[in-house]
Amino acid sequence: MMIYPKTRRTDTVEAHFGTAVAAPYRWLEGDARTHQEVAAWIRAQDDLARSHLAELPGRDRFRQRLAALLDHARLTPPVKRGNRMFFTRNPGLDNQAVLVMREGTEGTERVLIDPNGWSDDGATALAEWAVSEDGRHLAFARQEGGTDWRSIRVLDVETGTILPDEIAWARFTAIAWARDGSGFFYSRFPEPPAANAFEAPVTEHAICFHALGTAQAEDRLVHATPEGDLLIQALGVTPDGRYGVIYSTPGAGGNALSIIDLAEPAWAPRPIVKTYGHNWTLVGNRGTELFLATDEGAERGKIVTFDLAAAEPRFIDLVDERTDGTLNEAALLGGRLLVTYLVDAKSEIRRYQLDGTPDGMIELPGIGTAGGFRGRPDDDEAFFVFTSHNAPTTIYRYDVARRTRTVWAEPEVAIDLDQIAVEQRFYHSKDGTRIPMFVVRRADVATPAPTILYGYGGFGISMVPYYSPAVLAWVEAGGAYAVANLRGGGEYGKAWHEAGRLANKQNVFDDFIAAAEYLKSEGIASAEGLAIQGESNGGLLVAAVVNQRPELFAAALAGVGVMDMLRFARFTNGQFWIGDYGDPEKEADFRNLLSYSPCHTIRSGTSYPAILVTTADTDDRVVPAHSFKYAAALQATDLGDRPRVLRVDTRAGHGAGKPMGKALDEMADLWAFAAGWTGLKTQAAD
Repeated sequence: MMIYPKTRRTDTVEAHFGTAVAAPYRWLEGDARTHQEVAAWIRAQDDLARSHLAELPGRDRFRQRLAALLDHARLTPPVKRGNRMFFTRNPGLDNQAVLVMREGTEGTERVLIDPNGWSDDGATALAEWAVSEDGRHLAFARQEGGTDWRSIRVLDVETGTILPDEIAWARFTAIAWARDGSGFFYSRFPEPPAANAFEAPVTEHAICFHALGTAQAEDRLVHATPEGDLLIQALGVTPDGRYGVIYSTPGAGGNALSIIDLAEPAWAPRPIVKTYGHNWTLVGNRGTELFLATDEGAERGKIVTFDLAAAEPRFIDLVDERTDGTLNEAALLGGRLLVTYLVDAKSEIRRYQLDGTPDGMIELPGIGTAGGFRGRPDDDEAFFVFTSHNAPTTIYRYDVARRTRTVWAEPEVAIDLDQIAVEQRFYHSKDGTRIPMFVVRRADVATPAPTILYGYGGFGISMVPYYSPAVLAWVEAGGAYAVANLRGGGEYGKAWHEAGRLANKQNVFDDFIAAAEYLKSEGIASAEGLAIQGESNGGLLVAAVVNQRPELFAAALAGVGVMDMLRFARFTNGQFWIGDYGDPEKEADFRNLLSYSPCHTIRSGTSYPAILVTTADTDDRVVPAHSFKYAAALQATDLGDRPRVLRVDTRAGHGAGKPMGKALDEMADLWAFAAGWTGLKTQAAD
């Protein structure tokens, strides 16, 4: 039996609406940078986890195979500026991707930004970036050690010189250039106190404009969050440069929309949508006519127009809601609307003329996920991405006028993908709801097989097929990997999201439990060979269902999870999750949250699966204290002999920007841990 580091318990008890709630590990919320006891506890926990993981059979084999499967070029769709194309490239195993400029379709390439030299450990990453309309300047954001905070610099593309301009305290930001290249828009928070930048609350988010060659102190305030409101603000610029489009959102649920006429000196925002109950996204514009995607009055999405110059502007339906597909993305390219729909979580792209007349479809290379359009409204050349569980992420060039697609960049991968079988199955949840699920495995592997079930189920985010070398390392070794499309996501539109949020959150857990039961009853997963995995909201999912049905699972992988549902709103941007979870300060929400909060519903005297909890010291989105308190509670409770260990990465955050070396180490640990408890043989197939 594993001996865990000693964790101090306190007798802290709080009363919530007449209910006494113990909080013995509240002290673990302290920032390890300033709290020595917390730092020592983290080191002890991480040392135990890593020593245990390092000794697992097959761990090194997984590490080697993961590296081989990831050792291929990965590009992003290009941004065109005149004859120049800008995109990122990772040749294989570099810690960070570099930003590249290519002259013409087949011209020479030049590396503009290489973040691999920014830090000794590779944990400083290139984040958001944008190129000015004339291609002369590149504004790029720098991310330190996984944090959500950004600093922004500007590169002179011709000379390769970094300009003196420097922006601090950007966060949850887009970068959008004014059409004349005079400067760019970005979003920021006030400078936090030096002592607690990591824990600073996310209030007073604002959009600013930075004029090139000036100090940040001179930046123009464009749009501020009204006092007392809690909103994230982002601004985009229409391709013709005429309008700024402001998106304002309280988190889950939807967004308001305002328009700025950038030709007017005042830059006064004009509210178009004032409420936050529905999603609104600008697809493009034709002069004063805006094309917008929305789910207002159309739970699965539609496209409407809005003429800013009309005497009495109103929304006019252009492309109606479909009953068999959910609008996922739309773009105005080459004089056509290209609209991506999810049909049972798989992509389909349809074309429409600008009057809404159907204009055919874009043939895709298979069943998978397509989108990420790049291009110009008046240019027939567009680019998009296609990927699937057994199809590596490939960038296609699409000629809108000729209706032809050609490969622009396709990786060569170190696996025979013909051996990978992908099927979509449907099962029924506790209340009878039909849920889709993808199952990936080797075609020659007999079932039942050691299986990992992955889920998320929140914030309207859809789990769509995508190419994952990590998943293939597990599958290649003889395991099965399943992804359930739970309620709370966006696969079937707004109603699907609503069915898994607030008081309906238990539906998400029921859907996941039903998926586990289905995998076993159908003989896909062996009776004692099912592990579950999830990150962030998915980490909450994993921990909650383990507490509810521990006997179903051999192992659980809970990453960067929201584990204390009574205090999530007190940290960094947790208040933005109230729209999905509810408000712990309201009694009805409190009682619902308490019913599934992982830290508060651990069942003593019950045999639990092996649990590997992972987090990172610089995660300022879901602060690591969630995982600390959860792991401490697990270790202090009589749950049987299987291990419950906590792995903590350093100089890493919620996932974005994690260097390749750290990512490989983490995935090898996860798979070796799961393999040991599900019975997966760790020798990969020949």
